Amino acid sequence: MEERGLGLSISTHLVRMMGGEMWLESEPEVGTKFHFKTPLIPATNPVGTYSESASDVLSGSKVLIVDDNATNRQILELMLKRWGMIPTLVSGAMAGILELRAASAAGRGFNLVICDLLMPEMDGFSFTEQVRNTPEISKAKIMLLSSAGRRGDAKRCEELGISAYLMKPVRQLELKTVISRLLGGEAPGELQSVITRFAIKNGPTSPTSLRILVAEDNAVNQKLIVRLLEKRGHFVHVVPNGREAVDILKEREFDLVLMDMQMQVMDGFEATIEIRKCEKPGGIHLPIVALTAYAMKGDRDRCLTAGMDGYLTKPIRGNELDEILNQYVSLRVAELQTSQKEKIST
Repeated sequence: MEERGLGLSISTHLVRMMGGEMWLESEPEVGTKFHFKTPLIPATNPVGTYSESASDVLSGSKVLIVDDNATNRQILELMLKRWGMIPTLVSGAMAGILELRAASAAGRGFNLVICDLLMPEMDGFSFTEQVRNTPEISKAKIMLLSSAGRRGDAKRCEELGISAYLMKPVRQLELKTVISRLLGGEAPGELQSVITRFAIKNGPTSPTSLRILVAEDNAVNQKLIVRLLEKRGHFVHVVPNGREAVDILKEREFDLVLMDMQMQVMDGFEATIEIRKCEKPGGIHLPIVALTAYAMKGDRDRCLTAGMDGYLTKPIRGNELDEILNQYVSLRVAELQTSQKEKIST
């Protein structure tokens, strides 16, 4: 019941953000109907006829899409066709291997394979392993897409020679950037490590752009938070539990962490305590802001005791989020200015 209540709050918030309204009609012992209306602008181009100016490296490139979900295949197909690419769709790993072998035998090999990681019978890693062990298709360039990152995925990608690994939902600009790098943006032999969402976005950033780690186990909440943060110009990486948040912080740097309190595997309190234990005395203090669906008395004190720096209640309100973000943007700008002055003086 609590989860449905949270979902309704998020839905209402999204509808209001789009300038609409939401209401319900309820009858005892009959049921409840929820309605919403929102203004929409008609598309200037019908679906399927939309065209973007595709770069030369993408136009005409042949891509094999391997995914057991028909909707995912169709979404990827539409994106690729917009860039002038030629996609072929198959519904499973074994069908993908057969298609690769047939294309190789016919002398019309694929430039890239985009494969879902979590598939029944044979997952993306097993698919890649079979491809690598089949001589005529062993050199295929493979990108994996996953809806749930797991510990050890990055290492497994490197072992199998996977070129890119992205988390779903994949945004068009992100996908286009990665494909461009894979097919022509890098010199031969220059791609030495797996391209990830974080690797794309971890380049030079503006002083007002924060690198934010979001630890949240609810898929709907993940999408909403990412949308809010990216709309404000920040770079976001999402993990589904506190354990993965602790692990990734040992390898990568972030300016801010938004930490959900109630997660499986390791909750936000445990994760924050462990992160604080890893910080050296007098060293860099990583800001951690709590996310919770409840505003219970004592929660704020408990968060601060665990080592957190702030507190946000879900569903997240834009003005409250901005207050938090502006605080840490100001600190980042001040740090960069101090660093520049020190460089000049030396």
